Amino acid sequence: MASDLDEQTLHALRKAFALADPGKSGHIDVSVVRTSLASAGVSAEEEDLQAALSQVDLTDGRVTWDTYVLLAASFLDEDDEETIVAELKEAFRMYDKEGRGYITTKVLREILKELDNKITEKDMDEIIDDVDEEGNGRIDFTNFKHLML
Repeated sequence: MASDLDEQTLHALRKAFALADPGKSGHIDVSVVRTSLASAGVSAEEEDLQAALSQVDLTDGRVTWDTYVLLAASFLDEDDEETIVAELKEAFRMYDKEGRGYITTKVLREILKELDNKITEKDMDEIIDDVDEEGNGRIDFTNFKHLML
């Protein structure tokens, strides 16, 4: 879960944790977790945060960095599927410039290279074979969505 966080989010979390841990002890007091998360852009209702805190190991009423990241990830993962699908539709529309309802495998290769510049041709071929079920060089939104999720 925490490994799914992007570098920008992790950076914001590191800064917020460091501000709440000026002594660099590696722990922050439970009482400042909600405020600290909020300063990193992670919103958590007090009730939800307390429920999440009751499920993690605390050290003397304090939260470690690892636990902090897990807590943050649990609230960030709550983006509803509708929002994610809407964002994917918008991305798909950007690449489907003519509005044909599909993108070509050539375009998908470009997308994959943008997402991971170290991806091999072999890996791209395998991914494309999986999503281009009909072998016609076209990827519809449903297959694109499954690939991205």
